[in-house]
Amino acid sequence: MTNEQLKQPVTVLGLGFMGTALADAFRRAGHPTTVWTRSNRPGPDGTTAATSAAAAVAASPLVVACVLDYGAVDDVLVGDLAGKTIVNLTTGTPEQAREFAARIAARGARYLDGGIMTEPSGIGDPTSMILFSGSADAYEAHREAFEVLGDARFLGADAGLAALYDTALLGIMYSAMTGYLQATALVGREEVSAVRFTPLAQELLGATAAFLGPIAEQVDSGDHTSRSARLDMQLSAADHLIHAGQVRGVDTTVLEHVKSLMERAVADGHGGSDFGAVIEQLRTV
Repeated sequence: MTNEQLKQPVTVLGLGFMGTALADAFRRAGHPTTVWTRSNRPGPDGTTAATSAAAAVAASPLVVACVLDYGAVDDVLVGDLAGKTIVNLTTGTPEQAREFAARIAARGARYLDGGIMTEPSGIGDPTSMILFSGSADAYEAHREAFEVLGDARFLGADAGLAALYDTALLGIMYSAMTGYLQATALVGREEVSAVRFTPLAQELLGATAAFLGPIAEQVDSGDHTSRSARLDMQLSAADHLIHAGQVRGVDTTVLEHVKSLMERAVADGHGGSDFGAVIEQLRTV
């Protein structure tokens, strides 16, 4: 018996950039891979194109969907699902994931929702984080298949957790990227190239990550007493950052919002707190 015959068959529904990358990773790891898409886009070499969504679903015990939205997942999960494991790697909300999990269970299948924390080019890289939540039994049964996609992480039995973490982590990414671009626009006004500036930005972002552990402890305890820099003292620094951008014609909307959160926190009695006290304002918007 060959290594490929020992591997469990997998079906991938959806052949956009991400779906294609998923199918190719399964195929390269030796999983017989069936693919189907509503477009005429061909699957990766070595995969088998199903003639219909129903045929694709029937072909494998493990069915992975990565399509436009949850409505599209509904459209392609046709036929008998009893005994199968359905993995939905389509971006959605925790509420959608929980509701979908209940409907898949009613059809006799096990369900996992997922969040892909990388671009298509990162699929198959062992450092690329792939989040899963839902049926623990299904995750354990197919762990090897999931690990060929990247650094697979099971978050718990609540099917909505992967979407929750995905949303939260992407919020960090977009906020950090916007901060980086705002800073790059600022130094660019003084003829500093992005290429020259970026290594320093990378170092700072790495150092900033080290602050998160102590902040997390303060958030969980509710004690934000300053151990480094009082929030009321940091307000003047915020003013300097905003002024530097404004006089150089750079948008400072993000920084102005951060300052407003700091001001509200100070007004609520957190002048002697560390920056983590801002979370109290974010919780009450």
